[in-house]
Amino acid sequence: MENHLKKMQALLEEGTSFVSATLVEVKGSTPRAQGGRMLVTASGLHSGTIGGGLVEAKALEFAQDLLAETNPAEQTKFVEWNLNRDAGMSCGGSVKLFFERFHANPWEIIVFGAGHVAQALIPLLLTLECKLTCLDTRNEWLSKLPETPKLKKLCVESLPESVEETSEKAFVLIMTQGHRSDFYVAQRFLARKELPFLGVIGSRSKAATLKRELKKEG
Repeated sequence: MENHLKKMQALLEEGTSFVSATLVEVKGSTPRAQGGRMLVTASGLHSGTIGGGLVEAKALEFAQDLLAETNPAEQTKFVEWNLNRDAGMSCGGSVKLFFERFHANPWEIIVFGAGHVAQALIPLLLTLECKLTCLDTRNEWLSKLPETPKLKKLCVESLPESVEETSEKAFVLIMTQGHRSDFYVAQRFLARKELPFLGVIGSRSKAATLKRELKKEG
């Protein structure tokens, strides 16, 4: 049980939605005793088991359907299946399962640049309830950042070209190696139709120059 809870906590810290399925009651001949647990994400079975075979496959499908619902009326569901009738098994027993959905919808922040300012800022951002990503072309700077499931570190070949791969719902902070790279990253983001927040580091004179250049480029 403790290991199951630790894995649930890790998924929540990563910002991954999942369903926990627990075998709460068994009657007759069944592939597993009461108490079996498994965690299911959109990718499939994450960990654990409720006995394998057809009953687990049916439970896996049920969990993923629950996970896919946009606005489910219930976050928890009890189901009872006759293994022969409902799961096509030769066992003559039945199982009762408890499904509980955990929806992770964290505030997403993306930091472009892992230099000195990011090194100071990111530990502060990690204290917030957010999903944090930092991108840089320099792996040696990314490696200096904290190791935690809440922070994804991406070493990329080009920061401007990486803009297209980021979420349109993320808050973006730009603090790259210099003014020109800040400009090209900001330009890519401003071309988007949706942008919740865009921040660029710099002095007042740099901000004025950047605004003027971006306006000139349309």
